[in-house]
Amino acid sequence: MADTPPRADPRTLQAVPLASEARMDAALAGGPMEASRLQREAESLEALGRHAEATAAFESALRAWVKEGALLRAAAAWVSLRRLGGDAARTARVVAERFALPPGSAPSEPGLVPDASAASAVPILSWLDREAFVALLEALEVRAFTPGRAVVTEGAAGDSMFALVDGTAEVARALEGGERKVVGTVSAGDFFGELALVSEGPRLASVVATSRAVLLELTRARMEAAAVRHPTVATAVQTFFRRRLVENLLRSSPLLSPLSPAQKQAVAREFDLRAVPARQVLLTQGQPGDAFYLLLRGQCRPYLEQASGKKVALPDLREGDVFGEISLLLDKPVSATVRTESECVLLRLDRGAFERHILSQPGMKGMLMRMGTERLQRTARLLSGRELLEGDLRV
Repeated sequence: MADTPPRADPRTLQAVPLASEARMDAALAGGPMEASRLQREAESLEALGRHAEATAAFESALRAWVKEGALLRAAAAWVSLRRLGGDAARTARVVAERFALPPGSAPSEPGLVPDASAASAVPILSWLDREAFVALLEALEVRAFTPGRAVVTEGAAGDSMFALVDGTAEVARALEGGERKVVGTVSAGDFFGELALVSEGPRLASVVATSRAVLLELTRARMEAAAVRHPTVATAVQTFFRRRLVENLLRSSPLLSPLSPAQKQAVAREFDLRAVPARQVLLTQGQPGDAFYLLLRGQCRPYLEQASGKKVALPDLREGDVFGEISLLLDKPVSATVRTESECVLLRLDRGAFERHILSQPGMKGMLMRMGTERLQRTARLLSGRELLEGDLRV
């Protein structure tokens, strides 16, 4: 049963507006420390069941966070304010007027959104006009986690993404032997889990709170419901997802990391995000290669077809693997067939874009030629039965 707000004492009704006004004035003048104090006060009042006072404190905190340009904190305060029955429509306008784009200026197609100059800009939310902004705000939920509690667990089904409002958490993956390895940390302002919004599948890592953590969660169902009324919500989510994936590839790939920032931005716009069903052939041995691929989710099976018709399976390709670049580099037929073993999500860079942005770089072609020649020699030895290949083979 929902908590019932306490009945106000008629003797104090005249004092409440004055107290609220005083708190509001202090919030607007006190900076982030005062905003944090008001946030803690509101949370304590709600825990005590003093909902009317908590509502006033959350609104004061919200306005303070808006003044400080802290969008995620303002959004979390708004969600709490709405939960307590505050004036959600009026306060949502306060947040939207400060952070959303002007009407009609949101991107209509997925792509890389330029970074806003304002320090308060936040991915996805800051890319929406006011009506869509409010719709997405209404879709958010506030979640709190104590230290040591898992926000998401590797291997579990996922259908939501998170923004960390306050606190810290660590990202960990399970190694082959079951050992848990920390691969990174997230802190206030960071997003994670966005892959679950655009494709179904298990979580690729665990995220565990290392301090008290407050997060905003957006589920796929709530995002899709908001996108029905405001399609730019889906556009903004797709844009953010694609941007994060491409930025990670540009940072980590030996093929792309040497590019200048301007070149990275240019090649990033060329990548195509694709969902591919299971058992579909992406590259065919002996045929010209058409693209460079990065596997984001799922599993692909490369195999060699011998003259006798026998198929020789190669190590599977998994999340993060790239393939197809050697055929493009050497302008030769693909050396192995690659087929999806499960439903997959991939980034694809077609031949023309690969040649314009990768092969045109000084020294790049020589480096890739050496790498490609070595791979082809190893493939030839494998076909002849003289070598069993350990580990991944990039086709």
